[in-house]
Amino acid sequence: MGLTMAALAVATAGCSSNENANTNANANANTSIASDTTRPGPDESEITTSVDANGVKTETRVFHNNPRVARVVVTTRDGKRTTTVYAPSGESKDLKEETGDALSATGNAIADAAGFVAHKTVDLADKTKEGAKTVGEKTAEGAKTVGEKTAEGAKTVGEKTAEGAKTVGEKTAEGAKKAGKAIKKAVTP
Repeated sequence: MGLTMAALAVATAGCSSNENANTNANANANTSIASDTTRPGPDESEITTSVDANGVKTETRVFHNNPRVARVVVTTRDGKRTTTVYAPSGESKDLKEETGDALSATGNAIADAAGFVAHKTVDLADKTKEGAKTVGEKTAEGAKTVGEKTAEGAKTVGEKTAEGAKTVGEKTAEGAKKAGKAIKKAVTP
């Protein structure tokens, strides 16, 4: 009977050992389902795709030379797709599904969809352009005012000249009339 119990204990231990081996094998099999692949993407980017043991697919697109977007992460879980965009500063924003495919769009299009602002130099260029437009408008307005004042002044000068010429003409006529009377007096006895 002691011998039978010893045999039974060894058999039970063997089964338990097999169960642990099977559990470990299943765990290893589940983790081996996850896989990573990397491929070049458009717009100087690289896309890494991985699928975890639960079937969640994560596609990470890293931009190597875009000042507005550092990376995009597209996660597909239970058929639902979410897209998160990361700026070089670390700021992140989720995109709406109707914005298009973030894995093939240009970095600038993705940045625009996320609402990331372009570099300050672009803002400064726009402000300079706006300032130049304002200066041009003010210069044109000033030139118009100067032109109006010049025309007004010329009109005044013209009126004064005409008035002066009329006065001179009247005085000349009056003087000629007096000279004529004086000559007539001198000639007529």
